Amino acid sequence: MTTARYGIKDNQVRAFNKMIRVSHQKLNLVCDTVRGLPVERAIDVLKFSKKRVSDEVLKTLISAIANAEHNKNLSADSLYVKEIWCGKALTMKRIMAGPRGSARPILKPFSNLTIVLESGTAPAKKTAEKTAKKAK
Repeated sequence: MTTARYGIKDNQVRAFNKMIRVSHQKLNLVCDTVRGLPVERAIDVLKFSKKRVSDEVLKTLISAIANAEHNKNLSADSLYVKEIWCGKALTMKRIMAGPRGSARPILKPFSNLTIVLESGTAPAKKTAEKTAKKAK
């Protein structure tokens, strides 16, 4: 397998979503739930999640699946979430009136999201190994 642009292999595809109006810490909680899952399972998890930002993550995941099918001719059945990460974008700064004529800052953060899908079988979760070691 050769690497193409940006270090993405032939059996990998990625999608971006920029300027999501949520903090990167809240977005990372949703990203942790789907990391390493097969695509079908990840879609189910995101559809039934109670987090507001899960809709944005689902939209990006569906975009990555469409990129895989259209651009690289990969089957959606064999895809899994290899990498998913989020980062900070800009922060809007607003001012709210405070006591005695002072001003208080309001910070409204934005985030970026990147999803990398890979075709093949998803690796086994390491959490099962960790719980087995703790039980001993």
